[in-house]
Amino acid sequence: MREKISLYPYLRRLLFGLDSERAHEFGLAALRIPAWPHVLRAPHPDPRLLQSLWGKTFANPVGLAAGFDKDARAVRGLAALGFGFLEVGTVTPRAQPGNPKPRMFRHPEAESLQNALGFNNRGAEALARQLEAIAPYPVPIGINLGKNKDTPTERALDDYRLLFERLAPLADYLVVNLSSPNTPGLRDLQNERFVRDVLAAADGAARRPILVKLSPDLEPRIAADLAAAALDAGAAGIIATNTTIDYSLLAGSGPPGGLSGQVLRERSFEVFQAIAARTFGRGVLVSVGGIDSAEEAYRRLKAGASLVQVYTALVYRGPFLPRRINEGLLALMARDGVRSIAEVIGADQPQR
Repeated sequence: MREKISLYPYLRRLLFGLDSERAHEFGLAALRIPAWPHVLRAPHPDPRLLQSLWGKTFANPVGLAAGFDKDARAVRGLAALGFGFLEVGTVTPRAQPGNPKPRMFRHPEAESLQNALGFNNRGAEALARQLEAIAPYPVPIGINLGKNKDTPTERALDDYRLLFERLAPLADYLVVNLSSPNTPGLRDLQNERFVRDVLAAADGAARRPILVKLSPDLEPRIAADLAAAALDAGAAGIIATNTTIDYSLLAGSGPPGGLSGQVLRERSFEVFQAIAARTFGRGVLVSVGGIDSAEEAYRRLKAGASLVQVYTALVYRGPFLPRRINEGLLALMARDGVRSIAEVIGADQPQR
């Protein structure tokens, strides 16, 4: 594995010579090559990292965040990289092209990305057919759900209801995305009333765990209040956080698009920490935002995350990042005399 890792800086130079979105598509195309899962050979699961959540086995806590593989085109290749689970989407009821290009930008000095993609995807029906074709999945699959850009805010609930009904049977869990900054009016739905309404719409139709994904631009106390309200209304968990539009975090950035990567790390952790302090033990908490190492993943797990997700760090650290994080987690657990991941999760929470 060391030889493969050492080659990535050279490959990255070639990829960084391409437009960011074009490089992303190139990577996805490579992962779709049928032989790749056999070449990559997903690592054998270590029982110390295993969890059972919602009746599903998660071989390790490191997952791929939504947005990387919106249409589930490279599930087997991505799973072979060592991820414990994958989240596909964001998917909308109808296909949409997203925002005008260019709409994805690198900030290499900060190992960060800025994207204004706008939920570009092939739509719910195409995603459903793709998932049906690749079942059974190699790892648990979550589906991230969003409204179409041209759906008025007052009709957003209809979009989520359609997505629940079509995609729930194909998901191990579903995510209500209310926090992308790239769909006009979407963040206006981050309020207790809509959260209750959308979870009520899911009840009976989905029959799958529903998580709510929140923004890092909420004041931490407000984010914690909203997370608690979502769990009260029946959510199975919370994902914190999405990208930020606080451009003061990175000199030289600006509209359009949300920032992700290292620039988001501390903001994301601050919001997650507030949510975990309020809700730990009441649902599955997923932390995402600036995670690029075993040490950072360990910090999130100890703060109360059952699962963590990466995306931007793959661009800068390479495709074997999930393996390195998992190997590092095992080393940290051994250092601390911890026998299973369950002993790590929430270790810093006083009520544990």
